[in-house]
Amino acid sequence: MGYNIVLIEPEIPTNTGNIGRLSLASGSQLHLVKPFGFEINDARLKRAGLDYWQHLKVVMYESVAEFFEINKDKNMVFLSSHGEKDYWDIPYEEELFLVFGKESSGLSQTILEENKARTFKIPLFSEHVRSLNLANAVGVVVYDGIKAIR
Repeated sequence: MGYNIVLIEPEIPTNTGNIGRLSLASGSQLHLVKPFGFEINDARLKRAGLDYWQHLKVVMYESVAEFFEINKDKNMVFLSSHGEKDYWDIPYEEELFLVFGKESSGLSQTILEENKARTFKIPLFSEHVRSLNLANAVGVVVYDGIKAIR
């Protein structure tokens, strides 16, 4: 069991560290797409992942183009506040790639346009909140997916 959690150009090391811990706890694999907003050896990343980081399955890519070329035949869904469908409608299956954008701006317009039918959102019930923290969003989607396929 497990998913492929993809972070495109993550910017905040503590989010990436927390998502790394979540990946390990959920039996998922973490995919990190450069450029990063931090150094991979950043102490904040390691602290957030604690002593779990060494056990984590991480695949790194030099660019968005490389990620999509290597994984072109994989089943993917995209998470964005611009999605028209709610995340609970994701057709979860094992090994699904759950693709998340960077903290400051999310997924690029190009990615969103090319994957509109496979883009989902986490609904927000306050006009005072623009989005959830990336680590929280990943946790919501991954554990909902685990529930869906168990």
